[in-house]
Amino acid sequence: MTNDLQPVIPAPGAAAAVAEDHGAQMPGEARGRPVPSPASDAVLAVRDLRISFRQEGRIVPAVKGVSFHIGRGETVALVGESGSGKSVTALSTVQLLGDAALIEGSVKYEGREMVGAPDRVLRDIRGDDISFIFQEPMTSLNPLHTLERQLGESLALHQGLTGARARARIVDLLTRVGIRDPESRLADYPHQLSGGQRQRVMIAMALANGPELLIADEPTTALDVTIQAQILDLLAELKAAEGLSMLFISHDLGIVRRIADRVCVMKDGEIVEQGPVAAIFANPQHDYTRKLLAAEPAGTADPVPDGAETRVETRDLKVWFPIQRGLLRRTVGHVKAVNGATLAVRAGETLGIVGESGSGKTTLALAIMRLIGSDGPILFMGQDISAWQSRQLRKLRRDMQIVFQDPFGSLSPRMTVEQIIAEGLGVHGVEKGHDRRAMVADIMAEVGLNPDTMHRYPHEFSGGQRQRIAIARAMILRPKVVVLDEPTSALDMTVQVQIVQLLRGLQRKYGLAFLFISHDLRVVRAMSHKIMVMRAGEVVEQGSTAQIFDNPQQEYTRALLAAAFRDHHR
Repeated sequence: MTNDLQPVIPAPGAAAAVAEDHGAQMPGEARGRPVPSPASDAVLAVRDLRISFRQEGRIVPAVKGVSFHIGRGETVALVGESGSGKSVTALSTVQLLGDAALIEGSVKYEGREMVGAPDRVLRDIRGDDISFIFQEPMTSLNPLHTLERQLGESLALHQGLTGARARARIVDLLTRVGIRDPESRLADYPHQLSGGQRQRVMIAMALANGPELLIADEPTTALDVTIQAQILDLLAELKAAEGLSMLFISHDLGIVRRIADRVCVMKDGEIVEQGPVAAIFANPQHDYTRKLLAAEPAGTADPVPDGAETRVETRDLKVWFPIQRGLLRRTVGHVKAVNGATLAVRAGETLGIVGESGSGKTTLALAIMRLIGSDGPILFMGQDISAWQSRQLRKLRRDMQIVFQDPFGSLSPRMTVEQIIAEGLGVHGVEKGHDRRAMVADIMAEVGLNPDTMHRYPHEFSGGQRQRIAIARAMILRPKVVVLDEPTSALDMTVQVQIVQLLRGLQRKYGLAFLFISHDLRVVRAMSHKIMVMRAGEVVEQGSTAQIFDNPQQEYTRALLAAAFRDHHR
């Protein structure tokens, strides 16, 4: 459906020209938010940047009159929620938005205008003077090329380095970003590296040609708290050593406070407030900035009712994967993904399971749900289900549900929201004698979605709304146990708060038992009654939330807590 009322797009630079000719104020200044004049040594100066996209016959504005600058050796952060225009602004600096974008205003790098610059000029600057680090390295790195080839490609293109000289430079880069024994990793492919290692390789690629400006777009969002801390420390060290300027994009104000010199707060395509980090955090002027600063899961879980029944229990549960070698595929050892986990979760209780990637958190949950094989008793409502076969397990599926980290990946793009939420009703025969649409409408309203949107598809919803759809799909079956696998990690801080409040309310109303898996300890503290800390398949420590946070007994637990909360004690 198209809109015949299309906005008129003024000629490029027209708004800035009118303002200069008549002494008028620029958009930010007109609303009482003075925009600092670019310093004489500004590496990047953005003035009245306006970006729109052609979309189904309409012109859709995305960035509306943004102005800021980055001084030499300075880190400026763009913060705001998804859709605020942060990444679009960053990509416009070297004109990476494609033919559908309409760009006006001015973006000057070292005094050279980037808006409308010839392709040959932009090619020289991209990856050489201005480099990018993106959020998800696995999608940014080529899965078919080795590390040596991927890093060497940029060196050959911009510096003409090949052969032994290129290899020496690659080894040096990998050493500087903290890759151990880099010579032995040159032939590795991206899938052979951990998430933190892949991000370090992305940083090495960004630094390969000695850029003046580094643009980091949510570079730590998908990482564990300890790896996140390491990457932030690395960026700070490299910035100091190389004299880099940095544009850092994030929705996490805790990270911004730690790494940035100045901050620009974006909302709906506009900068609503900007200034030194210390001033913005100490005395925010705009309501939206105050809302972002206050957006942190708070409070504690409701007390578990007296006499609550135990819903799920394990005793010395093991998940070992055999290592097989040779022509006859003999087992020569085991990967001990979970090595002796004992737990119990009651009705109305949440067990938070924390640890770094590869610690066994998700494997443990999948074993409890009997989605992978395991050894050791698994008791559901007092019955040992560890030996149940598929027919018995089919009945169990209704009572044990899971909500995944990435709702967009777990929701079928070809099904409407009504079909997605109602699918389990048909599978388990729950809808017999009931109005299916009415049941879907009721659960949508309960999780904060408008039932009138049930005919739409997942791509028509925001990230937070998609997560609510996934929760509704699980909740419509009225389960007794719900596994929540990183349900908030991909969401903005304000949306995280909403989802935590929603889950607490559902638990209170229906007496749900939650297994809450996360690397975000702030969310875990707000949600959980008890916490289990895992490392390399082993349960390192477990106890009440208060015990773990106030008096951790193990060094690994203390390291996790220090990495998660050090930004909040500055």
